[in-house]
Amino acid sequence: MTEVVLRMTGITKQFPGVLANNNVDFELRKGEIHALLGENGAGKTTLMKILYGLYQADDGQIELFGEKATVFSPNDAIGLGIGMVHQHFMLIPQFTVAENIVLGHEPKKFIHLDVASAAKKVQEFSERYGLKVDPMAKVENISVGMQQRVEILKALYHGADILILDEPTAVLTPQEITDLTQTMRELVARGKSIVFITHKLKEVISIADRVTVIRRGLVIGTRNASETDSNELAKMMVGRDVELTVQKTPATPGKVVLDIQDLHAFNNRKLPALRGISLQVRAGEILGIAGVEGNGQTELAEVLTGLRKITSGRILLNGAEIGGLSPRKIIEKNVSYVPEDRQRRGLVLDFSLAENIVFKNFYRPPFAKGVKILWDKV
Repeated sequence: MTEVVLRMTGITKQFPGVLANNNVDFELRKGEIHALLGENGAGKTTLMKILYGLYQADDGQIELFGEKATVFSPNDAIGLGIGMVHQHFMLIPQFTVAENIVLGHEPKKFIHLDVASAAKKVQEFSERYGLKVDPMAKVENISVGMQQRVEILKALYHGADILILDEPTAVLTPQEITDLTQTMRELVARGKSIVFITHKLKEVISIADRVTVIRRGLVIGTRNASETDSNELAKMMVGRDVELTVQKTPATPGKVVLDIQDLHAFNNRKLPALRGISLQVRAGEILGIAGVEGNGQTELAEVLTGLRKITSGRILLNGAEIGGLSPRKIIEKNVSYVPEDRQRRGLVLDFSLAENIVFKNFYRPPFAKGVKILWDKV
């Protein structure tokens, strides 16, 4: 019988007004990928944050490798061989890849970081696990997929035998998802055990060995991924039969509302990101922009919303030129932008929901009178 490396028994966690985990039992075996499946808010991440020491359970017990364990902090978890890659990465953008990975266990030269030694160690880990990275690259200059590799390498460098991946495919391209799947398979082949938090049914079937479904803080059941299907898992997730086929009606596009003509722009490294982009968007249609990350999609969105300057070309909105306008002017023309990184670029995390919602309109009626914000209207 395969060795059980983790057993969580009777885990209960209550927040004000919310029972996040209700007497949850969870088991992880050596060398398996175990998916933790559920809707947003089901309690998946809360359970794993308890395992990683970010939250303390109100009740329940954790056993690691057959022995009772107490995890009061992430430091405790790391010391017990647990690593976690969060949905929103915990990296320092201004640091290099190597500096981020060795942080906390830095090789020293006298009292300073031994940069050459750190880079060498990271390169060795990179090659050992097939996770190619540039140790000397600044994190702020690498792709989201590459940042995820850095997070995984960081956990492995600190001795993780159990790896928690929280919604790891949420920000990845299809090719990056394929690469991640291969990485996960190679890690479990080396004896690592992986908890894979997700709400995506197709990923569970294709990636996981076993799957545990959580709904409203309760474990609904555990299945072998090879012995279940999307319909059964969907019903377990929501408590009723779910129609998984989308009935899409044919579009009836109207007039051209956005016309982009021969658009050029640079990226943050002053290299060409957009090279002669031309496209049209019509009223009543959805236009998809496809491509591997780092090929200009972000720059295109930023140009269209006034966050990045164009070097040449035209952007016409309902026939009027908007290229070069400020973000505020473009917002006033009813153009909105949901960025790929909502935490860093879309929200002010220290502000309330109300403040964030009115952020782009706070200076206009009905939310303002002169220079005064009318909070009762907000």
